[in-house]
Amino acid sequence: MTMFRSLKSRNFKLFFYGQSISLIGTWMQKTAVSWLVYQLTGSAVLLGVVGFVSLIPSLVLSPYAGSLVDRHDRYRIMVITQLVSMLQAGALAGIIFFGYKNILAIIALSLVQGIINAFDVTCRQSLMVEMVDDKNDLPNAIALNATMTNFARIGGPAIAGIILSTFGTDVCFIGNFLSYIPVLICLFMMNIKTPVIAKPLKSIWTELNEGFKYVSGDKELSSIIMVLALTSLFVIPFNTLMPIFAKDIFNGDAKTFSWFESAVGLGAIVSAVYLANLKNSDILVKLIIIAGGIFGTSLILMAYAPQLPLALFFMVLSGVGMMGQTSGINTYIQTHALPEMRGRAISYFVMAYQGMIPVGSLLIGWLAHVVGPRPAVLIEGLIGLTATAGFVYYRSRQAAVKVV
Repeated sequence: MTMFRSLKSRNFKLFFYGQSISLIGTWMQKTAVSWLVYQLTGSAVLLGVVGFVSLIPSLVLSPYAGSLVDRHDRYRIMVITQLVSMLQAGALAGIIFFGYKNILAIIALSLVQGIINAFDVTCRQSLMVEMVDDKNDLPNAIALNATMTNFARIGGPAIAGIILSTFGTDVCFIGNFLSYIPVLICLFMMNIKTPVIAKPLKSIWTELNEGFKYVSGDKELSSIIMVLALTSLFVIPFNTLMPIFAKDIFNGDAKTFSWFESAVGLGAIVSAVYLANLKNSDILVKLIIIAGGIFGTSLILMAYAPQLPLALFFMVLSGVGMMGQTSGINTYIQTHALPEMRGRAISYFVMAYQGMIPVGSLLIGWLAHVVGPRPAVLIEGLIGLTATAGFVYYRSRQAAVKVV
């Protein structure tokens, strides 16, 4: 089948199967952490703080991670990051299992995970091209990876909702720890022939500067990364407030919260499946623009949805828009960046995506505290539409200059 063509590559198939299990555990833990923090503190601000510390390392460390990945064996780096992630998950499971539900400890371990992810995400994305035997299948592999991630985004919170209400938070954390076993087994079964890395003649700081000059000098890449940065800063962090919508606005419980997370994941799968079947990558920019419009509009409608089913429907639409935009931008960068600059270009994608979200989590937590959760999400939707309109205007100006 066209949609699964990249799975004929053995290495990518192993990666796909292992990550499918591990990511369910990751989303179980993410859901459990958000619910536990809000249950312990009742604070929108602290929800924002946890989101901030878990992702802020991507803003600071991603450019460095991109240069490191371009200089060393990417496969070996990925094995190390997965092992360390497993240890972090074990530490979090341990403190919760033994009843040490301390918000500072949870924040500290979330920060550790954020540091690991700054290197792991950049490495995994740049290694993708070496997992796929036929390079024409790379866009399909990226889209399938996004599909897998979003199936986990549905399954993980759904399972977490059942476990939280039946067994408690500690079982979610233990489940995430155990989920790293299959991914490590699959990694050790791979046979990846990574290019021989010549001893670098330039310092890593010189390469950092070269990466910045390359990305900023390419107007197509830089403008599309800027849109992602604005969206990640002001729009995507709406998720931070979902425990408040579930518990306070719709009078629900942990299971209700898991429905919100799963609804976004369902919508994201729709976009990811569409991108996986996409044969013509020339329309990526058009898709990114349409997805940005859907994302902003769905948040505006979701902000004041009067009933839970309607709110969940708009959450599905927000997932369609969010994944269409982010995955489209990721595919565009991987297929347009120079091979020797791919790791560094992807690092700026990670920085604009994951690096901006934590700052946005703090902002949305503060904004919700000041004006309330519904007006805060409305404002995010309006900003999303404005950013998309600005990108359309910029591209039309660039097109006009080229014609002249």
